[in-house]
Amino acid sequence: MKSITSILIAVTGSLLLLTACGDTTRSRVASGTALGAGSGAIIGSFSGNAGTGALIGAGVGALGGVLVDEHARGSFSN
Repeated sequence: MKSITSILIAVTGSLLLLTACGDTTRSRVASGTALGAGSGAIIGSFSGNAGTGALIGAGVGALGGVLVDEHARGSFSN
């Protein structure tokens, strides 16, 4: 069980570093969607539902890409 947890932590950490890479809105959303789908498929495969995990991951990744893009454009103020 510890090895699965270690793998999940490593995958999640590396994907967070790469989330929403790009210079334009479209590229940030696309990269977020792709990375989310990939990580969702990996995580979902542990429970036997890689397809469902990929769909959920793609949605979360796309949302993350939009949020990163909005932040990069200065839409969120402190």
